[in-house]
Amino acid sequence: MRRSVLDPVVLSDEERATLERWVRRPTSAQALALRCRIVLACAEGGHNSEMAERLGVSRLTVGKWRSRFLAGAS
Repeated sequence: MRRSVLDPVVLSDEERATLERWVRRPTSAQALALRCRIVLACAEGGHNSEMAERLGVSRLTVGKWRSRFLAGAS
């Protein structure tokens, strides 16, 4: 399987704290919590397919939220 080099996701302490808070908050929409878990997993490193399998989503979903987060962070 061909694997491309992924853009790293680097989170500030404030961004990480916010994402972790949203994941734990009981009133967060589940879609938001999932997106937060995806971005946090991307920050840990690894390939989209590995994260997708671990989180129970598709590789394309991980790639989409990685790209959207990086686009918003720049």
